[in-house]
Amino acid sequence: MKIATYNINGINNRIERLLEWLSETEPDAVCLQELKSETNKFPIKAIEKAGYGALWEGQKAWNGVAILSRDCEPLLIRRSLPGDSSDTQARYIEAAVNGLILASIYLPNGNPQPGPKFDYKLAWFQRLNVHAKELLDTGLPVVLAGDYNVVPTDADIYKTTSWDQDALLQPESREAFANLIKQGWTDALSDCHPHENIYTYWDYKRNRWSRNAGLRIDHVLLSPPLASTIQDANVDKEYRGREGASDHAPTWVELEWEPS
Repeated sequence: MKIATYNINGINNRIERLLEWLSETEPDAVCLQELKSETNKFPIKAIEKAGYGALWEGQKAWNGVAILSRDCEPLLIRRSLPGDSSDTQARYIEAAVNGLILASIYLPNGNPQPGPKFDYKLAWFQRLNVHAKELLDTGLPVVLAGDYNVVPTDADIYKTTSWDQDALLQPESREAFANLIKQGWTDALSDCHPHENIYTYWDYKRNRWSRNAGLRIDHVLLSPPLASTIQDANVDKEYRGREGASDHAPTWVELEWEPS
C-alpha cells in the first residue's frame, strides 16, 4: 500500500499537475494540504474521474485539507483537530482508509515570530500531540501525514543561515516535533534514509529549486503496527520541477499492508 502526502498549494490552479501525478504514480491514499479552495469548489468530479474517492475540508483562499483513496471512499472520522472549538481554520481531517486511520495535517506556519501566529502554531502543535497520543494508545494502525511546517534538524535544510529566524526552525517548533516522535511514531522518510539530505519543499524565490536549496517539512509518521511494515519511502522530487508545479513535492511511504 502506497500512502502519500502532497501540499498542492492551490488545488484548482494545479488540478492538472495533481491528476498527472496520480495517473503516473498510482498512490493508494493521498493526504493533500493547502487546497486554497472553498469546500463547494473542490474539484471532486475530476478526482472521481481519476479513480479516487475523497473527503475534504476547504477554506476560502487559505488552508484546506483532503484525503483521497483509490477505488474506494474514505470513511470520515473527524473534520477538525480536537481541543479548541473556536478554531475554524481548515487544517486537519481524519478518516478510515483500507483498514487504517489516516490524518491529513497542515500545521500552522507560525511566521512572523515571535507573535500571535507563532503562539497559535505552538498551541496547535500541542493539541496535535495530545490527540496523536490518544490515537497511539488505541494500538490501531495510524498514519499522520502532512505539511508540519517544521524542519526537524539542521540536516533537513540546505546549508544556510537565511532561515535562522524562521518559525519552521525555532527550538520550540523542533521540540514539539521531537516530543511527537518520542511518543512512539516512526518518521518514515528519516527511517528509510537516515544518512541522506532529502528535501520536500523548495521556495519559489531566489532560484532555490535550481540550487536544490530545499527543506524537509512534509512528514509521514507511522504508529508501531505500521512501522514494522515499511518497504520504502521517498519524495517524487521531479514533480517539483514541472511547469506550474507546487513548491512542495509529493512524499510517500510504501507499506506491506493489505488494503481491507
